[in-house]
Amino acid sequence: MQVQSAAITDIEYETEHGKLFVRFADGDRYVYVGVPGEVHRSFLDADSKGGFFAEEIRDVYPYNRLEPWNG
Repeated sequence: MQVQSAAITDIEYETEHGKLFVRFADGDRYVYVGVPGEVHRSFLDADSKGGFFAEEIRDVYPYNRLEPWNG
């Protein structure tokens, strides 16, 4: 889902495995693992996506950088 943010362009969530996919304005894409659904919903509802990410997700959940998709 595309979002209005200077730092983050897209947020997706896989409920079954608690995976949060975040694409940043520079094009980098990461997956954060073990993210509860309520954190995802709060992220989407946050006035500042970048601020919420910095306080509630970055350095809290394990992550991996994903390779660029050239589809």
